[in-house]
Amino acid sequence: MIFKKYKFYSTKKLLNIFDSIKMQPLLMKNFILLLLISFSTFSFSQKTESYKLTKQEITERELDQVSDFPIYKAFECSDKGGVYELLLCENQKKISKKDTLNTKIQAICTMNDHGGFLEKWRINDLLEDTEPKETNIWFWTKYCSIKDLDGDGHIDPVIVYGTRNENDEIRRIKIITVYKNKKYAIRAVECDLDDCRSFKKDKEWNTLPQKVKTYLDNLVIKLRKEQDLLLKNG
Repeated sequence: MIFKKYKFYSTKKLLNIFDSIKMQPLLMKNFILLLLISFSTFSFSQKTESYKLTKQEITERELDQVSDFPIYKAFECSDKGGVYELLLCENQKKISKKDTLNTKIQAICTMNDHGGFLEKWRINDLLEDTEPKETNIWFWTKYCSIKDLDGDGHIDPVIVYGTRNENDEIRRIKIITVYKNKKYAIRAVECDLDDCRSFKKDKEWNTLPQKVKTYLDNLVIKLRKEQDLLLKNG
């Protein structure tokens, strides 16, 4: 069966088409080209999926053994590279009715490997010793994404998190994109004074595909608007 314009043709119909054009060289050439394009599209297109795991699914898969920290949220992802889990873990150092404060976080991408776990990549971060003092670090899941950003059949996770200080002000923001298992970061520090404010992209950030960079640039604009952040140098 041949895939053409999102329709499938039976072998019998294909033979009829072939018989009608085989005596016409130009049509035959175009027909063969169409077959190659159709098979290429059908063979290499890859659906990517992700969904949030329940607490029961996390326990059943023994994912709570992957990190020393409690799992804040976990996702199953599937793409051309296989099926794997993304864990967002926060150490929940101080829990109160008002808030949960973390001093450390981890984002871990892992996959099942013969009854164990094979880690693909990991992000670690923690509070910095600053003045005013940082008091909390947490994932901004509203702005995280688990999508194929450039259409190559692989999910390109975007992990966003930030810190808050004792004056209840957002201090640091990080946007880390994992593309082909390599991390590309945007690091920002918010400050009222020009000389302590910064916004930096990794030096290899520009090697990312344009579709990925466009998505991230739009995400920065969204963060500025919705979180009332400057996200700029000086």
